[in-house]
Parts: sequence; C-alpha cells; structure tokens
Amino acid sequence: MITRRAFLQNSTLCLAGFSGLHAADSQAQPLIKIGLMTDLHYADKPPTKTRFYREALAKLDEAVEVMNREKPALVVELGDFIDQADSVEKEIEWLKTMESHFAKLSMSRHYVLGNHCVGTLTKQEFAANTKASSGHESFEAGGVTFLILDACFRSDGTPYSRKNFDWKDANIPASQLSWLESQLSKASGPVIVLAHQRLDADKAHAVQNAPAVRSLLEKSGKVLAVFQGHSHKNDYQQIAGIHYTTLVAMVEGSGAENNGYSMLEVMPDSSLRLQGFRKQVERALKKS
Repeated sequence: MITRRAFLQNSTLCLAGFSGLHAADSQAQPLIKIGLMTDLHYADKPPTKTRFYREALAKLDEAVEVMNREKPALVVELGDFIDQADSVEKEIEWLKTMESHFAKLSMSRHYVLGNHCVGTLTKQEFAANTKASSGHESFEAGGVTFLILDACFRSDGTPYSRKNFDWKDANIPASQLSWLESQLSKASGPVIVLAHQRLDADKAHAVQNAPAVRSLLEKSGKVLAVFQGHSHKNDYQQIAGIHYTTLVAMVEGSGAENNGYSMLEVMPDSSLRLQGFRKQVERALKKS
C-alpha cells in the first residue's frame, strides 16, 4: 500500500521537468489555458483489478498542486469523480472527501457528470455537495465558448439515479439537443465541447445518439474539439474536421507514475496544444 506522503514525494521528483514543456513552441500567446482530468473514481475501498480507488486522493492532490503552479484559467473534471457506493450516505461521504481536495484549486472548477457520479446519487445531490451544475451548462472564457454535455439519461429520457440504468444506455435527450443547437448558434468564437461518454464512437462507451450530436457540432462550423473520458484510455480521432480526444483515467494503476491529467491551450489560429502529465498523451492539434 502506497502512503500519500510517499506518493507525493515521488510526484515532486518526477514533475520537476514538466514546467516549460512547450517553451520551444510558437511565441503566440494562447487565448486561454485550462486544466483537464477525468475518471478518478474515488472510493474508500480496496482495489479491483487495475483500479486503485483510494489512491485517487493522492493523484488528485498532485494534479491540484501542478495546476495551482501552472495557473490555468479554470479546471474541468470530465466525470466519474467518485465511484458508486452501496448507500446514499456513503456516496455523499466519498464525494465530500473528494470535493475538499478539489477545492484546493486556486481557480474556478467545473464538473461533467459521469455515470458513476449519479449511480447512487441524484444529479441534484451531486450538485448540492460540489460546485457542479445539475447537468449541462455553457460558459465563456478567453473568447472561447465551453459546452458541458450531460449524457446520463436513459433512452426513454429518464435521468440516471439510484442505480436505475444500464451504463451502456447513455443519451443526450431532445431538450438538450435543442439547447446545444441554440448555444452553438449564439457562440461568437471557437467552441470546445466537454463530455464524459464518448461522442466519436457507436459502441459501449459512446453516447447512443452520438451521430445526432456530431451533426449539430459539424453544422455549426465553430467546434474545434471534444474532450471526453469514460473508456479510461488515451485515444484520438478526427471526424469532419473536429478533434475527438479521449483522456486517460486517473484511477487506473497504482502509484504516481500511473497518474494522468493535462493542460489545454487554445491558440489564436484555432490550433490546440494538449500538454500531458504522467500517462496522458500530449497532442498538437491543428485546425483542418
């Protein structure tokens, strides 16, 4: 069992070389820099296979330390902040523990709802114990519009809660599609979409009506990229000129070396720089 002190001591040694990673890049200043992380799955329970639930706290502490040093404008957590508990009381206890660590960020923080976030809790209960909204939201920063999607709905439109769903049945309901179309129309600059379930595939980890969502994104001509989690592995593809980047899960693997999080820079020419830490793959994404 790795203690938090040992974890963070190792983190300090390993992270010393990360700052200034893009010093040799273009001198252009980004419109905005944000922090990204996903799939921490914190739970006070023993590991199962590759998932080390208790270590999520130390991994989060490392990411918070780095982000407070690098000073992005804001940080977004892309879902499955906690794992699913047997009771509402236990789930809220785990959530409050994680939130106390996440709240050490010196900048604003945003949350995407993952299926594990609302496996036991309702969306309102999750929001009441964090700084989260209770679903989808839109905000603007640095001239960039950020759209957070909520696919934690069954195909019949019922929101996830109290273990009432199959995790493969993830959907963006019609009302949210209308909201998305409206927000895309209003956006005056580039758009970044943030999701938990994947929008670039039509299999188990994907939003079931992902083609309808992608159609709206493509029609707008404003969306640069989608950043998502859920499937736990680094992945990337480009569809119709939009970058779909899946980020690595923080819960996977033991020890600081198995952490993973990133900084995203949106550049004036609409290119993107994803600076990866630990197991997160770095990417330089050009507008096509």
